[in-house]
Amino acid sequence: MAEPAEHRPAEEEEAAAAGEDEDTGAQVAPIVKLEEVAVTTGEEDEDALLDMKAKLYRFDKEGNQWKERGTGTVKLLKHKDTAKVRLVMRQAKTLKICANHLVVATTKMQEHAGSDKSCVWHALDFADGELKEEMFAIRFGSVENCKKFKDTVEEIAEQQVKSEEKENDEVSTAASDLAQKLTVAEPSKEENAEKEEAPASDDKKDDKE
Repeated sequence: MAEPAEHRPAEEEEAAAAGEDEDTGAQVAPIVKLEEVAVTTGEEDEDALLDMKAKLYRFDKEGNQWKERGTGTVKLLKHKDTAKVRLVMRQAKTLKICANHLVVATTKMQEHAGSDKSCVWHALDFADGELKEEMFAIRFGSVENCKKFKDTVEEIAEQQVKSEEKENDEVSTAASDLAQKLTVAEPSKEENAEKEEAPASDDKKDDKE
């Protein structure tokens, strides 16, 4: 007895699908060949001193209110050559930079009023491609992370103070040494002038004789 007509198309489709799955041995070359591109982050010459998740806010002076800047990872990066440390934070999904500035001697962290998981600070920030005086607030998932961040930044700032004091001392010492050398050199010039004048007076005596 012949099978119902409605079953035949389904069987034919299954047969066609089975045929498509069969390996014909043919090799299909990709239409476009993509070359591997090296991605640089600008952090290759820096070592991470701290790396934690947080939420960043920026104070809007015109609106007189805090505005969310982004949620992501905040890092403290120390340059291998200059030893300078900068704070960098990128948004989690877009990787857009929402904070990028140096930790300097004047950087001071303050606890945010009403929250022991947040702290506030001022900085000359370069996240938007130009230096701007910004006031930031950052919030962490725990009190411990906030304290660690705050203590690390303050420690770096203290190191910058000591480094600047050392540089100032070296400059002062170099200037003092240079002043002493100039002071010592001045009498020798006077002595040379006296020696040059002495033969001239002898010549005058000879003329009189």
